[in-house]
Amino acid sequence: MPVDQRPESLSKVIHPRRESFHPSPVDWREEILYFLLPDRFSDEQAASRTPLDLNNTPFPPNTPVPIQWDKWAQSGGERWQGGTLKGLESRLNYLEELGVTAIWIGPVFKQRLNLNTYHGYGIQDFLDVDAHFGTRDDLISVVNAAHRKKIRVILDVIFNHSAWNWNYEGYQSDPPYRPWPGYYKDVCWLDKDGNETPRALTDADGAVWPIELQVANAYTRAGKGSLSGEKLDDVHAEFRRTDFDGSMRDFNFDREATLTDLARCYKYWIALTDCDGFRLDTLKHVGTGVARSFCGTIKEFASGLGKTNFFLMGEVGGPDLNAETYRTILQSNLNATLDIGESRVALTGVAKGLRPASHYFDMVAQWDRSLGSHRDAGLHHVVVLDDHDHVFGAKVRFSTDAATHHQVVAGVAIQLFSLGIPCIYYGTEQSLSGPPRAERQAYLPDFGSSDKYLRETMFGTEYPRKSGAAGLSIAGEDTSLPGFAAFGAKGKHCFRTDFTTFVRIKTLIKIRQRYPVLRFGRQYLREIRKSGPFTKSSPGDLFAWSRILDEEEALIVINGHGAAVSSAQIAVDAALNPNGGEAKLRVIANSAEVGGEARTSHRIGDMLVVKYDSDGRAYVEIRNVQPSGVLVLTNRPE
Repeated sequence: MPVDQRPESLSKVIHPRRESFHPSPVDWREEILYFLLPDRFSDEQAASRTPLDLNNTPFPPNTPVPIQWDKWAQSGGERWQGGTLKGLESRLNYLEELGVTAIWIGPVFKQRLNLNTYHGYGIQDFLDVDAHFGTRDDLISVVNAAHRKKIRVILDVIFNHSAWNWNYEGYQSDPPYRPWPGYYKDVCWLDKDGNETPRALTDADGAVWPIELQVANAYTRAGKGSLSGEKLDDVHAEFRRTDFDGSMRDFNFDREATLTDLARCYKYWIALTDCDGFRLDTLKHVGTGVARSFCGTIKEFASGLGKTNFFLMGEVGGPDLNAETYRTILQSNLNATLDIGESRVALTGVAKGLRPASHYFDMVAQWDRSLGSHRDAGLHHVVVLDDHDHVFGAKVRFSTDAATHHQVVAGVAIQLFSLGIPCIYYGTEQSLSGPPRAERQAYLPDFGSSDKYLRETMFGTEYPRKSGAAGLSIAGEDTSLPGFAAFGAKGKHCFRTDFTTFVRIKTLIKIRQRYPVLRFGRQYLREIRKSGPFTKSSPGDLFAWSRILDEEEALIVINGHGAAVSSAQIAVDAALNPNGGEAKLRVIANSAEVGGEARTSHRIGDMLVVKYDSDGRAYVEIRNVQPSGVLVLTNRPE
C-alpha cells in the first residue's frame, strides 16, 4: 500500500522484515532526550518572525504588545496553535546545536475533528497522522532528516484508551462507573461532528480506525470513575477500567484481540517511519501483564528489523514506587520509566535551593542495586525536570518565579550529570516561565493548577486555529483570540541560540558527551565544610557529588543559592587522589564563564590541588561559585 494511503484494516498491513533500518544505540545513557509537543514547538513560519530578546530584558520579559492574559490562557487550553511536523523539521538544526541526540515527539496520530485535543492523546485513527500536524510523508521526512543529523526519534503512543469515539447506551457521555464485572452493554458511535448515530460508520473522520477497533467488545464500557489508586496487582481496579478524562474510552484487554490489534498498529508505525523508540502513555492504567505482553511483542518486532535496543519508556503515574513495580515486573521488556513522581519535585527543590541535596540524592541512592552496581540503575530512569502535565507538584515550569533566568541551568545540570537518562522539556533552554507574577495574580486564577501553562508555543503564534474542522482551512486562524505564545510575545519566536541559558546548557551537554564518567560512573553525594566538621549540605548551600568510573573521579559542584556566591571545602575520594601524589582536579566546565557574567573563580583549565585533613580525608577548596553556578572537575582531564 502506498505510504500516503492509510490502511482501513490491519489485515491489509504487511510488516517488512529484516530490511535496512536505523540501528539502536548500544546504551541509551549516551543520549540527550528532548520532549516536545508538535502543536506547540514550531510552525512553518517561525523563521519569518523576529526573535524575542531574552538576554537584555527583565525576567520574565515584558510583552512586546499589550495582551489580554485571560484570553491568552483560554487560547492555550482550548485551541490548536498551528505547530507542524514540517515546522519541527525546520528546527532540527536548532536541536542539533543544543546537543540533542533523541527527540521525543508528543502524539501525532489523528484526533477527532469535533474536538480540540491538540495534545494528541485522544486518538480517532490509530493508522494516520493528524492533519493539523501534516501528513504521513511529513512524519517520515522528520525521522529521516533527524537520522541524517544522528538524532533519534521516539514516538509517543497510547494503548490504554481511544478518543471520545462513542457514547453509552441511552446516549450518555460519562455514566457512573460500574465495578468489575459490571459494564454497559451498548454503545452509540459518533459521527465526525460528535453526533450520535445508531449505525456503523465508514467515514474517515468519524469512525474509529482501524476497522478492528469498531466493535463494542474492544472497550471496557465501565463508565467514568476515579483514576486514582495504587492497587497495582488488581487488573480490574477502578483506575484501570474507568474511561480517561475527556471521555476517552478505555480499551478492554480481557478481549485478547484488542491488545494484538493495538500492538499491530504500532508495529506498523515502526516499519513505516523507522522510529527508534516509544514513550508509553498511561502505563499504570493497564495491568502489568498487559504491559509486559505489549512491550514484549514490540521489542520482538523491532529486533526483527535490526533495532535490537528499541527504546520503551513508560509513564507510570503516582508515587515513584509505582514505576519501580513496573520496571521489576516487565524487566528487559521495558527500558526505563519517567521520573515524574516525588523525585521530580525533589530535583526542583534542590536546584532552587529550597531543599537539601540529600532530599534528591538519597532517593536516587535507593534505586534498584540488584544489577550488580547502582550505576547501572541509571539505564532504567529518564530524569525529568519539567514536562507537559506535572502529575506531582505545581503545574508550572521550573523557571516560574526563579531567582534568575539561568537558575534552570542548575536543574538541568542535575539531569545531565546524575544517574539516569536526561530529558529536556521544550523551552527549558529558553527559560520559559509563563506571564509575570502581577499578571498571573490579576488575570489567571488557575495558574499553577492547569496543564496548559506548561504548554506555551515557542514560535510566537499570533492567533490560534479556529475550533474543530474549521481550523484546518486556509482561513483557519481565529483572530478573536491571541496565540498562546511564550511570555505572551505574539509574533516573536524563542529560538535564540545566543541566549545565556541555551548556551550554558549546550556547553554542559558537550561536557557530558565528552566524558564517559559523567554518563556511566557510580554516584556519591559529597559532604562539604564551611566551618567545623564536614556535613551534608543545607538548603541553598554549595552541594556536590562525584561520578566514579574505574580510576577516574568527576566532581560536580552546584551553588544552590540563586542570589549569592558561595564557597566551601568539598570532600573527594582519597583513594583516587592519594596524599603525597600531588593529586589535582582540573576544571572542565564552569557555567559562569558563559554569557558574560562577572569574574569567577576556577576558570576552565584551572588545577585545584587536593588537600588532606589529619585524619586522611581528601578535599578541594571551592571558592566564589556564582549564584546557581555549575562546576565540573576531573582527576583525569585527558
